[in-house]
Amino acid sequence: MKKNLYLFLFVITSSFLTAQIETKGTISKEIINKFELNYILVKPITENIRKPLIIFLHGSGERGNDLEKLKVHGPLKYIKSNPLDAYILAPQCPENKYWDAEELFLLINKVVTDNNIDTNRIYLTGLSMGAWGAWNLAYAHPEMFAALVPIAGFVDRVPMIEGCKIAKLPIRMFHGLLDNVVDVQYSVSIYKKLKDCNKDIQLEIFDNAFHDSWSRVYDNSEIYNWMLSKSK
Repeated sequence: MKKNLYLFLFVITSSFLTAQIETKGTISKEIINKFELNYILVKPITENIRKPLIIFLHGSGERGNDLEKLKVHGPLKYIKSNPLDAYILAPQCPENKYWDAEELFLLINKVVTDNNIDTNRIYLTGLSMGAWGAWNLAYAHPEMFAALVPIAGFVDRVPMIEGCKIAKLPIRMFHGLLDNVVDVQYSVSIYKKLKDCNKDIQLEIFDNAFHDSWSRVYDNSEIYNWMLSKSK
């Protein structure tokens, strides 16, 4: 009898000792994120009327603090011999970092505020890591842009899930079939996701191009004419 009583008390005591306790609370903190982005802003010859803005995001090889790297590919290379009647903004991603959509958004807003820019004609383009950054920025702030041109870029999970959030944004995509850095299937997959809801989207795959599929795009006036023809 006494033994059974001890056993009963042991079981009851053990239950109290192992029972989980629920607590509720609140945390409130202010977090300030400091960032720094160097950039080149090329202005049109005349600024007396509002002009369009082309934003170019470079690839991983141009990260760092040497702004001259931004002239190796893309619009800043093109305008060396082909002037464009537009502002061109080329930020530089710091070494060992990746493009941050909110940092870019703040930079673009600053440039728009400080210059005579037509906010209905802001265009976003990028190559490789820059195309990845362009996809993320377009999905974070689709209302900002009049056209999107990603080249040889991989695509995050968020754009794949949110899909038609950018259904109204004109898009021209390019990729090399032989790309051995960023698989062409990234572009194929997001294109298939968008083509049923976006009526102004095209994907061009270059059969004989490796990762550098952007030179034949950026070195040609056709893509600039297409972008500059678009307005929100």
